[in-house]
Amino acid sequence: MTSPGRTERLVLPGVLTAEQAARTVAGILATQREDGAIPWFRGHHLDPWDHTEAAMALDAAGEHERAEAAYDWLARHQNPDGSWYAAYADGDAETPTDRGRETNFCGYIAVGVWHHYLSTGDDAFLDRMWPTVYAAIEYVLELQQPGGAIGWKREDDGTPVTDALLTGSSSLYQALRCALALAEQREEPQPDWELAVGRLGHAIRSHPERFLDKARYSMDWYYPILGGAVRGEEARRRIDADWERFVVPGLGVRCVLPNPWVTGGESAELALALWAMGESERAVQILTWIQHLRAEDGMYWTGYVFDDDAIWPPERTAWTAGSLLLAVAAVGGDEATTSVFGGERLPTGLDPDCCR
Repeated sequence: MTSPGRTERLVLPGVLTAEQAARTVAGILATQREDGAIPWFRGHHLDPWDHTEAAMALDAAGEHERAEAAYDWLARHQNPDGSWYAAYADGDAETPTDRGRETNFCGYIAVGVWHHYLSTGDDAFLDRMWPTVYAAIEYVLELQQPGGAIGWKREDDGTPVTDALLTGSSSLYQALRCALALAEQREEPQPDWELAVGRLGHAIRSHPERFLDKARYSMDWYYPILGGAVRGEEARRRIDADWERFVVPGLGVRCVLPNPWVTGGESAELALALWAMGESERAVQILTWIQHLRAEDGMYWTGYVFDDDAIWPPERTAWTAGSLLLAVAAVGGDEATTSVFGGERLPTGLDPDCCR
């Protein structure tokens, strides 16, 4: 079991003590299978994005070997086209339950691998994972549309779904920049990727009509900031415009309007976005509010229906705990986490005029 001594970096007054952080990390480790897979919880499914989020939290807690095992699981089970399926029963690679191949899920490995490299400085790991990251990014960019947005997924039969999601594309903006950082570290320039991320960033900032309308979902509100495409005064205007719609003081962040339901994952992600735009005090406030979702085992309930005073659904996911730990790590100054979500060492100036 993780000891408090390994989680000192995750101490945040009002949010986590070292002992509490150690208990949360132990909960993620207990969810992880021996082969490295991290399902939502044992008996539920694994999806590649949330699997990676939980692995990043393990690195933030100093559990580098178990994080590496999670990335090795992805490398072993990547499809020939560079993708992964959207869901695997209990993390069993032999039993996919959703054979769609979502671009957002597939691209996020670049964020995780860059985070692990910054956490460990392990060049051998980077060399081993580079072909996996390269294939995943190439798969993603096959679905980039002429206007820069990236199509949602391929169906089981290979049919591309060209409709683009703002949240997914914003996450992919971060993934592409991390992939470019990995390429730069290996001294293997990828000019096509640079063009692609420039076009994508321009679409996110300037062309909301190129994405499906999901404005009811809080993720579409904060993800352009969390993914790094929107910062500065534009980010502040965006947050302030919808703060009262999505934030429930004392409880957290709504997942979707008008439902009276706050969720731990969205709340922690908003806190991380607030930190990234320089609003650390508001970030800590959000993280403090959602401690009502903390369970006795150190994990976090997915959400709370405040009209009914009910925990719902009755599940505690590895990725909810992971997102909380990553937000705490960023606020606390963990170098790898601040670099990945703050944008340090990531490429900038990738918004060519030709993409307008």
